[in-house]
Parts: sequence; C-alpha cells; structure tokens
Amino acid sequence: MTDEDPFDALASGPTAWTTGRIITKDLPAPHLVRLRMLVDDRRRHWPGQHYVIRLRAPDGYTAQRSYSAASDDSDPLVEFLVERLPDGEVSGFLADVAEVGDVLEMRGPIGRWFRWDTHTPALCLVGGTGVVPAVAMLRAARHLGRPDLLRVMAVARTPEELPYAEELERAGASIAYTRHSTSARTAGPPTKAEITGLLGEAQLAYVCGSSRFASFAEDLVIESGMSPEAVRVERFGITA
Repeated sequence: MTDEDPFDALASGPTAWTTGRIITKDLPAPHLVRLRMLVDDRRRHWPGQHYVIRLRAPDGYTAQRSYSAASDDSDPLVEFLVERLPDGEVSGFLADVAEVGDVLEMRGPIGRWFRWDTHTPALCLVGGTGVVPAVAMLRAARHLGRPDLLRVMAVARTPEELPYAEELERAGASIAYTRHSTSARTAGPPTKAEITGLLGEAQLAYVCGSSRFASFAEDLVIESGMSPEAVRVERFGITA
C-alpha cells in the first residue's frame, strides 16, 4: 500500500455512528476483557486506528470511550482488548455486563496520526494494554508477508500482566519485564542500548501506554537516535 492507494480514501475522512454485535467475549485476565465484534457498514482500517464505543442508558444518558483495534483489516471481525478501570463506566460494563449477541453503538475507524501505513519500517515501544495497536501492526505485517518491517519492544511488570504475551513472543517481539527476570534478560525497564539495537532502518516509532510509561518511552526512543518528529505517541488511562 502507498498513501495514494484507494485504501487511504476509504479509511480517512469523517466516520458515522454505526453498530457492532459482540460475537465472542472472554476474560484473558481478571482485569481484561476481549471482544470480537461484527461491525455494520464496516470501513477498512489501518493498524493503529481506534473505535469509539458508546453506551446509552434508558434515560438518554451516554458514556463513550476510545479503544484501539487489535485486529488487522483482513480479519472479518474487529477485536478489542479492554482494561477494566476502577469505576470505569464503559470498561466495567463491557467486562461485567455485556454478553455475546449484544449490539453496541460504535464509530470508527478513527486516527491518522498513530496509524501505520504497512510499508514504512517502524519500531513499537509499548507497555501494558498499550500493546494492542502493536499487535494489530504485527498481524498486518504478517498478513502482508513483511514481518521484517516492524520491530516491537513490549514492556510489563510480569508475564501475567502482559496481554498477548504468547503471540508477541511468536512474532519475535522483544519483551522487557520490569519485575521478572528471564533466561534472556534481567528484570528492569528497557535500556537505551536495547532500543538502539532495535531501531535498525526504522523511520517511525510508535509509543503507546499509560501517561507515565509513554513519557519515559518517548524520551528513550529519542535518546536512542530517533528523530522527535518521527515519534508517534498515544497515551491512555485515567491520567491520559
């Protein structure tokens, strides 16, 4: 794909509200819910883009949140991994109340800044549930037969707290556990030397995670040699 590909025209521009039906739901961890949804009038999406999910109460009250898609465009369903936040209206409903077959209001795909065009060599430095857009990018690269275009460093405190850990490992991602040592790596945050070694021919860097992690990761990527103008940052969570 290039920026002139018809995909670009289809995936950009205003998006209208539509609906999506929950086809599968599972809880990969006590604080996580994974939904795979069949979206009506679905538009093609780039890895790194997100959707807004809106809940509507009988009295007309609405609450909405944005969630990155974990699936790539070749998947017939759109996959979301949602962290259940304390007192989170939308995340709590999706984790505890929503059921397979429920229909939710949705709008997307959204986002030009953080999307990956699938042909520019890139590095992802992601933490916690911030791995979701990187998973979408890895899936797209694999589908296109170009896994060499993407390098990923995923960060979590322990293996149990890293979403998609097995898939990331199979895809060749580097993993840094800050509170768990492995045979390949001593516990601790990623280092400048590690990131410098991953940069290679990367022309873009994608950083995603909590506000605190994103600030650390953005500085680290720049210190490792990436131009500040080439770093795309997406923050999430209560303080985002």
